[in-house]
Amino acid sequence: MSKEKKHIRTPLTREQARELKAGDNVLITGTMYTARDAAHKKMVEALDRGEKLPFDPAGQVIYYVGPSPTKPGKAIGSAGPTTSYRMDAYAPRMIEAGSCGMLGKGEMGKGVVEAMKKHGAVYFATVGGAAALIARSIKKAEVIAYEDLGAEAVRKMEVENFPAIVAQDAHGGNLYVEGTKKYSKE
Repeated sequence: MSKEKKHIRTPLTREQARELKAGDNVLITGTMYTARDAAHKKMVEALDRGEKLPFDPAGQVIYYVGPSPTKPGKAIGSAGPTTSYRMDAYAPRMIEAGSCGMLGKGEMGKGVVEAMKKHGAVYFATVGGAAALIARSIKKAEVIAYEDLGAEAVRKMEVENFPAIVAQDAHGGNLYVEGTKKYSKE
């Protein structure tokens, strides 16, 4: 596990995603998109109908977040991660469509891991409970689709040095499993 922070810029290439390993500490700069389960459902349904998505997913990182209302003078409200397994039904299709990264909290399921390995994608985790601190890394945010979903609308965000950890990598590495083994008595 690397203690050195890796600076990465979005959009990611499949090759860059494959270079990251579970346990890598990263600082993400560039554009990220937000989407939770309701928005993912709409996007996957659009893909299934052969329609374009509200953004080109190629190389993009999708942050699983439903931010709180924005206060005056701020880019966004508190922006802590959503439990990621709720996107398990949709993430493989988004990866297939071009997304190279996902960001949330908690472990992703087997189908997502298989899609990550097949296509070259990475799952980042960030700390829940630190939503106000995380929001400091978000410099700009605007709703670009599904405004009717409120906090779950799709947003385009510009981030600078957004802190995350590679939780699951494109090779099957899983920090949730590997980290637990270090403290297991077996």
